[in-house]
Amino acid sequence: MNDPRVKQLKIKTGVVKRLTKEKVTYEKEADSQKNRIEKLKAAGSDSYDIKKQEEVLQECLMMVPDCQRRLAKAFEDLKNILESEKDLQELEEYATAQQIIEEAKLQLPNSEELVTAC
Repeated sequence: MNDPRVKQLKIKTGVVKRLTKEKVTYEKEADSQKNRIEKLKAAGSDSYDIKKQEEVLQECLMMVPDCQRRLAKAFEDLKNILESEKDLQELEEYATAQQIIEEAKLQLPNSEELVTAC
């Protein structure tokens, strides 16, 4: 079956999955960077090194809201496809998309608020 709807479903599912993973990665990197800065401060490192690490942290923190915004948009796109293509429910791709939606919900603090902000 070469249904273009299934292809779109797979693509949108992949986008949501990737953006969810990307957001989690940026958050972990920010936490790691915070710990690195604390260690540098505790060790009495050079203020220049600390300042540079804080700049890296700020760059990382700036990526999280951007990622969250893109994830919210992709989440809504996938959710709309799932709602409009109920006749594909028997397919494995549909079940996978539903699972990815549930995982992505955990990364969206308030999806309605984020979508209206887009």
